[in-house]
Amino acid sequence: MENTTGKQYSFPQKVWIVGFVFAFIVVMLLLIKATFNVWLLILAGSLIAVLFRGVSSLLQRKTKWKEKVTLPISIIGTLLIILLLFTLIGTKVQSQSQQLSQTLPATIQNAKNYLNKSSLGQKAIEKVSSPKAQEQAQKVAQSFFQTTFGVFGDIYIVLFLGIFFTVGSSEYKNGIVALVPKKQKEEASNVLDKTGENLKKWLKGQLFAMVVVFAFTAIGLAIIGVPLWLVLAIIAGILNFIPNFGPMIAMVPAVLVGLMESPAKAAFVAGLYILVQVAESNFITPMVQKKLLDTPPAMIIVAQLLMAALTGGWGIILAIPFFVIVMTFVQELYIKKQE
Repeated sequence: MENTTGKQYSFPQKVWIVGFVFAFIVVMLLLIKATFNVWLLILAGSLIAVLFRGVSSLLQRKTKWKEKVTLPISIIGTLLIILLLFTLIGTKVQSQSQQLSQTLPATIQNAKNYLNKSSLGQKAIEKVSSPKAQEQAQKVAQSFFQTTFGVFGDIYIVLFLGIFFTVGSSEYKNGIVALVPKKQKEEASNVLDKTGENLKKWLKGQLFAMVVVFAFTAIGLAIIGVPLWLVLAIIAGILNFIPNFGPMIAMVPAVLVGLMESPAKAAFVAGLYILVQVAESNFITPMVQKKLLDTPPAMIIVAQLLMAALTGGWGIILAIPFFVIVMTFVQELYIKKQE
């Protein structure tokens, strides 16, 4: 090992240098692991900023107004629309949610009674009801719902980070570029722009898919005659933000509510959810997400599982936008340079 002046290091010095480098890497990895949830909150705030800026850009194109006018309108308007929607449907959703919570225990009991009619169902109930299975489920639930500053604290931080990132996006971008060596500043700026563009495309497609899933699910449940159809459709639309796992989670309460009336209705509900998800996965998502990521679906599931194991709920929710960022960096900084 030789430095720039040609000085030879002794063996003990080499050992100390290697040990210092190894310790530094370990400390950095531990620091990243300890603060990974915080970085996910920053990512969530960035997505909120992408949403606000997307609305602002749309207003600019339609009205030809300046950004200093459309940006406050996009922030305040988006928040007001969300508040208005919750106000308009809040009473109905609240009453249906209370009804769901009241009927859920009886529904679960009906499901157990139905399963007990067959030997296979009895074995399934025994396995699910075992202390070991309940302990594992509790651990999974605790890891999934773990938060950094509490649920409301996380939401508060994400919302205000999104507002700050929206207002001063150019300042934050310039600050990151300033950390890069002079020769790579232009490339760094282009990569950040490309990352923002890809996140915007992904978020636009995801929001569109959520609205479509909500509408189709609400119409289907209303036609089938399922009680609580509005709250179940809202749950399906919101959870569709989580690819692969969200729709499966949303289907559980809907099937239980259907089973409360009859096994046939529960089967119809399950069929509806599967049909809506197949339509969304094969016609909506491919137009945006799969073309953008250009990655096999198995890789997306692996990313979600890894992120969920690391950080719980935030990880599985933000796994795909995190994956979009990683893929963009890999494509821009490595793959394109190999062509």
